[in-house]
Amino acid sequence: MSEEKQFSRRDFLKTTGVATGGIIGGSLLGGLIGFNLDGDSNNKSKDSGDNEGNGGQDEHGGHGGGGSFDVPDRGRIFFENDSDFATIEAAMERIFPETDVGPGAKELGAAYFLDGQLAGAYGFNSKEYMQGPFYEGLPTQGYQSNLNRGEYFRLGIKKLQDEAQDRFEESFSNIDEDKQDEILQDFQDDKVDFGVPKSTATSGYFFTMLRSATLEGAYCDPIYHGNRNMEGWKMKQFPGHQHSYLDVIDADEFKEIDPLPNFS
Repeated sequence: MSEEKQFSRRDFLKTTGVATGGIIGGSLLGGLIGFNLDGDSNNKSKDSGDNEGNGGQDEHGGHGGGGSFDVPDRGRIFFENDSDFATIEAAMERIFPETDVGPGAKELGAAYFLDGQLAGAYGFNSKEYMQGPFYEGLPTQGYQSNLNRGEYFRLGIKKLQDEAQDRFEESFSNIDEDKQDEILQDFQDDKVDFGVPKSTATSGYFFTMLRSATLEGAYCDPIYHGNRNMEGWKMKQFPGHQHSYLDVIDADEFKEIDPLPNFS
């Protein structure tokens, strides 16, 4: 084997050094991408030139240094019905509305976050005991329903739509904000009859789950399709997944740091 084709000790040290940096930054794979085991570790891909000509834009649509970041939009997985999705988006927006401080739940993509959660283990209660007997739970107890969360949310969305039709003869997503708030307040106060035993589902507990999902969608890591462009983190001045704080840890004053996503 020729010297050019050997994976030399020097190449190994160079590569493991890069990998170590990748671990610190949260991505071992990122430190190894682009290394040529034939020994040519200095070749640059054509993509690197394209990125330079694109203002340093990374593969996720954002820029290095935490300036701008977007996870590409995806299709819905759980909410197949447009009306259901519009209803949950509208309800989340009233729980976390847009203000002069920043965007609301809709712009942050909180409903897309919930869509992904309900399509996975959370929605199917995959890691929880789901056998009977079932009794109405106490306020201090956790999830007690024989429905999984996906079924619970479908029932809750149907009741949001039913209440809007019965009261205002219009879909929930199309009534004005005051009317939406009126319905959601009754849900929170557990005044809406779900038409099932209270051990199965209640409007109050549905509102609790909806509120939690809304906040999680607003502040989650953007990889989960909420917190678009890290705007939720920016409102909280949360720095995200920084590689290190060594340059500011001794500072006497508060330092504003542009947030970074988990896979920056």
